[in-house]
Amino acid sequence: MAAFNLTPSDPSTFILMGIPGLEVAHMWISIPFAMIYITGLLENFMLLFVVSKEQTLHKPMYLLLCMLALTDITTSTSVVPKALCIFWFDLKTITVRGCLTQSFFLPLVAVMHSNILVTMAFDRYVAICNPLRYTIILTKGRVAMLGLLGLIKSVLFVLPLPLLLTRLPFCANHIIPHTHCEPIAVAKISCGDIRVNSMYGLVILFLIIGLDPMLIALSYGLIIRAVLRISSNEVHQKALNTCTAHICVILIYYTPGFFSSLAHHFGQGIAPHVHIILGDLYLLIPPMLNPIIYGIKTKELRDKLCKYTCRW
Repeated sequence: MAAFNLTPSDPSTFILMGIPGLEVAHMWISIPFAMIYITGLLENFMLLFVVSKEQTLHKPMYLLLCMLALTDITTSTSVVPKALCIFWFDLKTITVRGCLTQSFFLPLVAVMHSNILVTMAFDRYVAICNPLRYTIILTKGRVAMLGLLGLIKSVLFVLPLPLLLTRLPFCANHIIPHTHCEPIAVAKISCGDIRVNSMYGLVILFLIIGLDPMLIALSYGLIIRAVLRISSNEVHQKALNTCTAHICVILIYYTPGFFSSLAHHFGQGIAPHVHIILGDLYLLIPPMLNPIIYGIKTKELRDKLCKYTCRW
């Protein structure tokens, strides 16, 4: 931590400003923040509970969905409680250690989330293009192994981000104009050379919204080719229903992430509060919508959810 050259008065903290320019509206902004966060938590915990209770849902698709729910819970919980402390109680300070922890876990979970979406695309490919061997190819053990490999890959790719931050001098400025310690937002307040940080941030950006979507597109390209070879409209409809939920989740995750990341790296003329709101929406909206999408579009899961919710 000694590598951080902060102000002499309090060298162990940063100050998160929330949403600069909209300070007077912080209390109003906190209402949708809190509602979306709580709704997302309840939905994802409910999904985890139902899948754990129902033996018929112990399948690769639902195990991957549980992994997705865990990343969603981690993402929003890493950001929203601190943001609400800023909005409600004006508690803006965060320790250097806490800031580095956020700078590590937020991109870590983002990369992990993207890995899971790629694995889910592969799951759909095997289910549609090679259904007879589905249970042989994608066993629960192999799904767990893919999840572990994805976690290891995420750690290896993301670990340099906080390490690169520790080498930067921050001189007299330790005020971060954001609701959380996003690595590029922290780097921008440094008085040192941040070109390496920015370039490595672009590498992570390419990994999340460049390479992974290409792999997903490849899977769906193969799915479409296989489905078009079959003349049955019933098969076409079944394949479409099987893939619709996953496609919606992909669009919800990658679209705001793409614009948020590009805005931070290249949008010099965009107002700061737009940067921050885009970044927060990217972290808040997918965790709330993902369980809804899968609950609506997946009949087996929908029936099991109704089994428990109707009791209450």
